[in-house]
Parts: sequence; C-alpha cells; structure tokens
Amino acid sequence: MTRYAKRVDDNHKEVVEGIRAALPEATVCDLSGSGKGVPDLLVGYAGRNFLLEIKDGAKSPSRRDLTDAQKTFHCRWQGQVAIATSAAGAIAAILRTLTQ
Repeated sequence: MTRYAKRVDDNHKEVVEGIRAALPEATVCDLSGSGKGVPDLLVGYAGRNFLLEIKDGAKSPSRRDLTDAQKTFHCRWQGQVAIATSAAGAIAAILRTLTQ
C-alpha cells in the first residue's frame, strides 16, 4: 500500500473554518491526505459537490503552483474543480458554480 504524507497549506484550517462559518449547512470532507493530485476538500452544499484545491495566498505565486499530479488531476477531471487561496475565495467558487 502506498502512503502519502499529509501536507496542507498554512491556511487550510482557516479555509475549512471559513466555509463552515459562512455556509453552516455545508458538509466539508478533508481529502488532503488522498494523494495523486486529488484536491484538498470535498464540499457538499445545496445538493451539489465541489472539489477545492487550497493554496496559500500569502506565499509567492511560484510556491502556489499546482504540483504535476494536481495539474494532471485538474486536466482529466470531468467535473467541477476550483483553486482557492482563502475562505472567501472558496465560498465565491462554490456560489459561482451554483449560478452557472
């Protein structure tokens, strides 16, 4: 069995808490330990599922780049996936997708 180190960005907890505070009826599942480029969060809200990759907005743009595995996942995934650097950005991505 392959094991993956669970590395999360410094703002990961803040983003999760922000989503839960702003959208208390949402369910948030932490997928950050999944590996293979799978996004950090699965959020269920308003009958829909949202995949969110969390990046730390305080880091330089080069340190916020997706890994090769994340790029591959994003390119191949047939459903919704978004990148967020803050709780506000995560919530905006969820709400924007709902209106499409």
